[in-house]
Amino acid sequence: MAQATAQVESVSDSLDHEGQEHPIKLYLVVWGWLFVLSPFSYLVDYFQFEGYLRWSLILLFMMLKAGLIVAVFMHMAWERLALSYAILLPPLLVLVFVAIMVLESDYTLWLRTIFFSTS
Repeated sequence: MAQATAQVESVSDSLDHEGQEHPIKLYLVVWGWLFVLSPFSYLVDYFQFEGYLRWSLILLFMMLKAGLIVAVFMHMAWERLALSYAILLPPLLVLVFVAIMVLESDYTLWLRTIFFSTS
């Protein structure tokens, strides 16, 4: 019994010291990229871009910043692929379904304009 207890304690001691340590340079580089990408988000409004270009740039910078944060600060870059899919795939599917709804709404608006217009 004492041998089993000692073995369990040695395993728990080794688990306390396991883990990954990432160099501080990695975090500083990511902070730098976030510091550079954030002003670009504001410059889109400052230069008064309009239409699809504006929203494309806003979404691009948003996804780049979110990707950096998720990959490094939430440690998703070092997780198993199944866990990455479990966390990243649902938002991607939501974006696909939103795009489908946008296309469907244009078609519905077009049909309503044709059939309900007073002529």
